[in-house]
Amino acid sequence: MEVFSLLDSSPIVLTYKIIDFKFWETGSYVKMQIMLIDSSVLHVREYNDEFERNYSFHWQDSQGTFLLRWDNAPHHKHLKTYPSHMHKNDLIEESDVISLKDVLKYITSCI
Repeated sequence: MEVFSLLDSSPIVLTYKIIDFKFWETGSYVKMQIMLIDSSVLHVREYNDEFERNYSFHWQDSQGTFLLRWDNAPHHKHLKTYPSHMHKNDLIEESDVISLKDVLKYITSCI
């Protein structure tokens, strides 16, 4: 699967743990923890099928302190990128970062 190839080839991914993985004819679900080279952790949850896609990418430091979260929960309708958005501290911001590849690229620029 493409997500595992992405993780295996990423220079910032130290290791990853698959917590749950389901695959069926028209979709998939994955939940995992990705340990990064700076000791931070990215928690990933992504559901895809032919009708919908739900995701959450939650990044925290080595102490468990929240850094950022990207998700597409259907709230914050005032944002241009609705339903996609980013949580940063107590702020909700627009975000075009909507895939694990995008998230890893963003994190790479930060660490």
